[in-house]
Amino acid sequence: MKIILIMLVCSFTSGTCSPPVVINEKFEDMYTCLMRGYEESINMTMKVGKEEINEKGLFTRFACREVPETSIWLCGRNVLSEISYL
Repeated sequence: MKIILIMLVCSFTSGTCSPPVVINEKFEDMYTCLMRGYEESINMTMKVGKEEINEKGLFTRFACREVPETSIWLCGRNVLSEISYL
């Protein structure tokens, strides 16, 4: 089993979230995945910027999910849609 990091950007204003983005890295343990999730959240927040975050009420969400290595890619297609994200 490996752990994957799934990130989203959501808006309080519109009540919607972006499509989930799977970070292109597999983690050996939950702690490492969580730490990377917090780092990515900070990076995304800084990249979007204060003005747009305040204007659109944006925030980040992330989850670390354990998945069998063989279930991530099957016949060249991403099958993560079968996983409950958050």
